[in-house]
Amino acid sequence: MSKRFIVALDEGTTSARAAVYDLEQGKFVRVVNQAFGQIYPRPGWVEQDLNELYAAQVAALNDAVILAGIRPAEILSVGITNQRETVCLWDAETGEPACRAIGWQCRRSAPLCERLRADGLGPEIFQRTGLTLDAYFSASKLRWALDHEPKVQELLRKNRLRAGTVDSFLIWRLTEGRSFVTDPTNASRTMLYNLSEGRWDSRLLELFGVPANILPEVVPSDGFLGETIVLGQPVPLCGAAGDQQAALFGQGCLSPGTVKNTYGTGCFLLSNLGGEPSLSQDRLLTTVAYAAGGGVCYAREGSVFHAGSAVQWLRDGLGIIRSAAEIEAAARSVDSANGVYVVPAFTGLGAPYWDMEARGIITGLTRGTDRRHLCRAVLESIAYRSRDVLEEMKKDLPLSRLYADGGASANDFLMQFQADIAGIPVLRRSVTESTALGAVCLSALGMRVFSGLGAVADLPREEKVFEPSMPGSTREALYAGWKEAVSRSLSGRA
Repeated sequence: MSKRFIVALDEGTTSARAAVYDLEQGKFVRVVNQAFGQIYPRPGWVEQDLNELYAAQVAALNDAVILAGIRPAEILSVGITNQRETVCLWDAETGEPACRAIGWQCRRSAPLCERLRADGLGPEIFQRTGLTLDAYFSASKLRWALDHEPKVQELLRKNRLRAGTVDSFLIWRLTEGRSFVTDPTNASRTMLYNLSEGRWDSRLLELFGVPANILPEVVPSDGFLGETIVLGQPVPLCGAAGDQQAALFGQGCLSPGTVKNTYGTGCFLLSNLGGEPSLSQDRLLTTVAYAAGGGVCYAREGSVFHAGSAVQWLRDGLGIIRSAAEIEAAARSVDSANGVYVVPAFTGLGAPYWDMEARGIITGLTRGTDRRHLCRAVLESIAYRSRDVLEEMKKDLPLSRLYADGGASANDFLMQFQADIAGIPVLRRSVTESTALGAVCLSALGMRVFSGLGAVADLPREEKVFEPSMPGSTREALYAGWKEAVSRSLSGRA
């Protein structure tokens, strides 16, 4: 095979990754990570510099190819996966950003969402999109930029404004403006996409005041996206999906009822729903899982805004640990959190609470509390929040196991506590780069290397199983304490 490699670009919230996958060996041979900054201009606001983000992604791509020791001519294609909901706006003529990206965690557009909810529009938006009316999603962020960013307004008047999620911006820049596209997994996170009809929704565009001509064309997740240059060599771009859907795909969760949880900056639980976009009876989301192999599959999702970011807070905000790797040893050095609960609602609480005004709290502090108890309580909070979502998912689908991926899934203490507090086995794949693997598989499908979805499901995936071992009475007592802590963090305006 002369072209035996696929490169996955995995553009995340705090870093840009590039992973080189060897199709003959069936494994990643090099992964490069390039960090970039987050900007917090006001409480609850999160921004990113798009030029810095793009430079980090290109640097990761080039470095991964060089360090893998391969030639660009050996690359079959490049697939893309990305942080979702983040809003990017740029100049169609120059490709330069019109403003900073508004991050998915940003809450600046919460007042607009509150007004729409007060007008009784929440149920209609939910029916059309499968999404709970919340500032988490792109539509209200985009409306905010149209109302407040002078450069955005100028470009709109000149008919030079382009807007989209991170995938659209990357593809635009990588193809030098020749491709302006997104895929259904990303489009379905904007709150402007009609889930059942599979198109931008004219009613929602009118409701949020978003001109249709500034939005990208929606193409299949395994579609051809254009051509880019890698170290001087033209290479096809093929396959794109939002990071959480890519992880579901990479985990091989292609049959209804299979569930994965990605432990990253946040936690994102997705369960495969099959080919019908049935809506949640409670407070979970419905989204496009993938549009590939000639069909569309849907997923139920619960979003936890802060997981790994809570560990970063311990390191960067409080200075309690020097590196994220220290937290497991600290947590294991004590028998319990000593009654301490940390609710990391730094930018509100996502599913199933959907309280934009909730704020983080620590409860149960005594004079005997030390850094080790806080470390353990933060790790436990990730598992508690994941159980919150699993409890809602159980109302729709029977759940017998949970597949885990993402950086924090390497933490054995967290995985065991997750199994204990949820009461189900947690299976951690040997390939923790599930998000990148999903992008590789979509690209391989689009390039006709894989004959169909069966080839994705049949990929070998070794796993480590964490079986629940905690007594049921202990499990429920701990979880009751968590629910009490959460109740104190809520604003009462959910």
